[in-house]
Amino acid sequence: MSHLITLATCNLNQWALDFEGNRDRILESIRIAKERGARLRVGPELEITGYGCLDHFLENDLCLHSWEMYAQIIKDPKTHDILLDIGMPVLHKNVRYNCRLLSMDGKILFIRPKIWLANDGNYREMRFFTPWLKPGVVEDFVLPPEIQKVTGQKSVSFGDAVIETLDTCIGAETCEELFTPQSPNIAMSLDGVEIITNSSGSHHELRKLNKRLDLILNATSRCGGVYLYANQRGCDGDRLYYDGCALIAVNGKVVAQGSQFSLKDVEVVTATVDLESVRSYRASIMSRGLQASSSELKFKRIDLPVELSPMTSRFNPSLTPTKSRDIFYHIPEEEIALGPACWLWDYLRRCNGTGYFLPLSGGIDSCATAMIVHSMCRLVVKEVSEGNQQVIYDVRKLTRSSDDWIPTDPQELASKFFHTCFMGTENSSIETRTRSKELSRHIGSYHVDLNMDSLVTSVVSLFEVATGKKPIYKIFGGSQTENLALQNIQARLRMVLAYLFAQLLPWVRGIKNAGGLLVLGSANVDECLRGYLTKYDCSSADINPIGGISKTDLKRFIAYASKEYEMPLLQEFLDATPTAELEPTTKDYVQSDEKDMGMTYEELSLFGYLRKVEKCGPYSMFLKLLHEWTPKLTPTQVAEKVKRFFFFYAINRHKQTVITPSYHAEQYSPDDNRFDLRPFLINPRFTWASKKIDEVVKQCEANNSKELDIMSID
Repeated sequence: MSHLITLATCNLNQWALDFEGNRDRILESIRIAKERGARLRVGPELEITGYGCLDHFLENDLCLHSWEMYAQIIKDPKTHDILLDIGMPVLHKNVRYNCRLLSMDGKILFIRPKIWLANDGNYREMRFFTPWLKPGVVEDFVLPPEIQKVTGQKSVSFGDAVIETLDTCIGAETCEELFTPQSPNIAMSLDGVEIITNSSGSHHELRKLNKRLDLILNATSRCGGVYLYANQRGCDGDRLYYDGCALIAVNGKVVAQGSQFSLKDVEVVTATVDLESVRSYRASIMSRGLQASSSELKFKRIDLPVELSPMTSRFNPSLTPTKSRDIFYHIPEEEIALGPACWLWDYLRRCNGTGYFLPLSGGIDSCATAMIVHSMCRLVVKEVSEGNQQVIYDVRKLTRSSDDWIPTDPQELASKFFHTCFMGTENSSIETRTRSKELSRHIGSYHVDLNMDSLVTSVVSLFEVATGKKPIYKIFGGSQTENLALQNIQARLRMVLAYLFAQLLPWVRGIKNAGGLLVLGSANVDECLRGYLTKYDCSSADINPIGGISKTDLKRFIAYASKEYEMPLLQEFLDATPTAELEPTTKDYVQSDEKDMGMTYEELSLFGYLRKVEKCGPYSMFLKLLHEWTPKLTPTQVAEKVKRFFFFYAINRHKQTVITPSYHAEQYSPDDNRFDLRPFLINPRFTWASKKIDEVVKQCEANNSKELDIMSID
């Protein structure tokens, strides 16, 4: 015996406050779901407004416009004959909730507010919404007058309820609720809910997808049932990229999975599932039966007198259950190639930009940024070749091209809007200049090669005339203060030049009706954390695609790109010693990033993880690393490294207040605009913690001395 039903979930590339665009993408997803025979369609969290509205959620206009868009959706006959699960903010008794609205045939069945809100890391939902802390409680909600005219209803149920049709029971949970210890899906499944939807606004982080899918599969494996996961996709106006990967799981196995990275604005994932397999699975687990029979939380059933699975009383040879499949995961190198690339494309097309400008230094960071843009071009060309009309329209609009132009390869597309520049000085090497020029040739960017020595000399001369003092480099006898100032002059002048060229290059090239280019930054997460960058240098840009990615991961990405994109040139970037090239090179001295910082990039990544993710201060970090790094390092050496890290982190914390908005890809991002809320004026010595560290070092040294004495006696 079988009881088949076709279900649909989706990835939608929604944009904060783009009410009409968001509405149209929702309508398109409903059209596709119905076309495929689905009887239930679930969409992402807050899909009508876009998830990332932030403080705009505090504006009552947002609720008004949400209802206006919602009315247009449900009154459209093309959206009828399918159960809809749509997300938007709702004011109930003057309290703002993050809600799911479930409807069918133009009638609202009930409104389900989110119970557990995301309020850590990048998320501040409790700044905008109130959680519904009344499990199992349902109240009456009086609909706005405009909606009453559309639906013919005065009020609907509002609260923690489920829908009961003639043939099954359906419940909804939202994003964060999946990640909580007592997820609502547990109580729902014990109360007989067979189909559970989860509407999400979950952002991409490297290696994060595994956790999300593990939770879904674990939930349906323990409790049985059908789970529909929907997610937002794309850059909706901020640092985050929502990575889609809509999913349908049955009894712990995946039967359908959407893409994680794509330029498609609407992607619908459907599967036909057998409800009898859910009932059989659950009934065969005795402990589940005992817990279900004794469960105290009983949900109110909202009656929907329709049958979602057609022809259940007779065999339908045209309808078969979707087979289970293996989960697909991208390796981290692919995530770096695809996630920031999709984010860059959304940013460019939605700000109606002319293109990107990148200071290409010949080092691995700017190389990685350039390769991410190249990856973006590859994705765009692929979508164009497959006939994606939205991408074709955006390409022609951004490049100011004719209505019949089609890019044939990534290099042709890059030549239209990607601009790079090597800003050399007397401290620059032939190798970095050559690597920059060759890389630009391989990826097709419009490249400028210049020397800025005269500009640097002019500024130094101006200072000398004004003060009577001329700074000189440390290797020629100058002080550290002079040395740092001379480096910063070059770095800051590069930022000025970057914006000058970004503004005028389209004009130089004769591009009509073109505005300025967006300047790309290329400071990695480890350098930002350590503060190893000049405030307002060319790390200051419009956006930074690698600002949340570690140096270690960037090197792995370049190694991957070298083979995947058949560019052996990239190996030269990997082999080169990381250097800022801001000091003169002599036969006895070559500037090195890791030597300047006093720590390796690998150590920086670990410091960042322990500080942010493990919530370690100097003392607890020292204790953790003492166990991990000994006997390779002595306790004194471990202490020195920890103190050095916290000192430079503290004195450079102020730089994070003006750091370029970056693609968020790493849990230890130091971005203090939202993710890392720490003060920027800190005592860099951490005196009390340092004293405690010194005490432990003394104890270790004393213990080691005793052990040596014993060994000498033996």
